[in-house]
Amino acid sequence: MLMCSLYLVQVQVEIFGMSIGGLKIGKLAEAAEVNFETVRYYERIGLMPRPIRTKGGHRHYDHEHLRQLTFIRRARELGFHIEEIRSLLALNKSGSGSCADVKAIAASHLADVREKISALTKMERTLAVLIEGCTEERSLCPILDLLDGERDVSARGRAHSTI
Repeated sequence: MLMCSLYLVQVQVEIFGMSIGGLKIGKLAEAAEVNFETVRYYERIGLMPRPIRTKGGHRHYDHEHLRQLTFIRRARELGFHIEEIRSLLALNKSGSGSCADVKAIAASHLADVREKISALTKMERTLAVLIEGCTEERSLCPILDLLDGERDVSARGRAHSTI
């Protein structure tokens, strides 16, 4: 019976990359769908707690590390900045953070996203106008005119009016 249990543990270790101390960095990164260098970076900047180390110096992560790393990845996918994520993690961990606190961080981030969308929309319109103005007969290109501030002031003035 004891041999069967030990065999089962060995199989789990091989399949899931787990050891008695937890996940190794590669398996943690794979499970959280990030690069292992990302894990090290988050540890260096204090976004994730450092894991325990074996006598041989290998990192061993537990379920909480995986949970926190997944939280961070999802927040990054939504475009949250590192300091915003740090605040969200603190609110999540403490249990004392209210939904209103989280909402305030998310609302501020949403305002930033909307600002970026507006800027991108302006860029899109400007590029469309400049591309439309490009003809093979023209000796000077309106895109280059805009980029090179010392060329053809009249062309540059037209391009600026769309920005």
